[in-house]
Amino acid sequence: MWSNISKYVTDSQVWKSIIRHGYPDTRRNRVLIILSNVFLHLHPTKVPSHSLKLSYTWCMGGLTFFLFLVETLTGVLLMFYYRPVGEYAYNDILALREHVPLGIMRELHRWAAHAMVITVWLHMLRVFLTGSYKPPREFNWGIGVVLLTLTLLLSFTGYLLPWDQLAIWAITVGSNMARATPFVGHEGPGSKLLNPGLFGMEDVPLIHATDDARFVLLGGPFVGEATLLRFYVLHCVFIPLAAATLMAAHFWRVRKDGGISAPTDEFSKPL
Repeated sequence: MWSNISKYVTDSQVWKSIIRHGYPDTRRNRVLIILSNVFLHLHPTKVPSHSLKLSYTWCMGGLTFFLFLVETLTGVLLMFYYRPVGEYAYNDILALREHVPLGIMRELHRWAAHAMVITVWLHMLRVFLTGSYKPPREFNWGIGVVLLTLTLLLSFTGYLLPWDQLAIWAITVGSNMARATPFVGHEGPGSKLLNPGLFGMEDVPLIHATDDARFVLLGGPFVGEATLLRFYVLHCVFIPLAAATLMAAHFWRVRKDGGISAPTDEFSKPL
């Protein structure tokens, strides 16, 4: 009876409109299932078995993506309790640690962030050591460099959210580096070139301390409540969305470039 019910369900048009292919009982069906799935199609249909060995991949790319998912889940839960306002931010952090049920999720978020920074660096190191950045994978290497930068920015913007003295002064010191940003930092290289006085116009610099990269980053001349709100939006919305989009492109390029990179001939030669 159950077999008849199962056959009736799987033969229905509703089932076929959702599940485009049958069970993965053959190699062809396994390939078709991957190609027709909105998530799985980002990954290659087959990879060399030796390129999946732990001694080669270190699993750092997969661990980094897993930690990003942990950060996303715990971050969404933390948003239910945290208020990005100077009056409440620090007390909300204390409440998350001491009073909120499953308060460990804040510690999970913090330690997963530290671990993600480590794993993404190790992933980049592995890719470099195995020559996986070489043609035709150089474009994907560029995407990976941008993802590394976004990971560091996620860590940097999240550092301010506890709103304690350590966070405020750390961001004060860190954001001062933005003053030296080329062309858009009032102390950076190229800022003098934007002085209209050089072209016979009024000698008033176009870039100065009240509208340079540091001022835009902080939302003011120093770390304040505007900075807290700005960092909160960057940390919770803009940077994660940019990272998720580039991760999808990263996975897609891995597939288009022939799967996880295999060791080069130099690595396969005997010493």
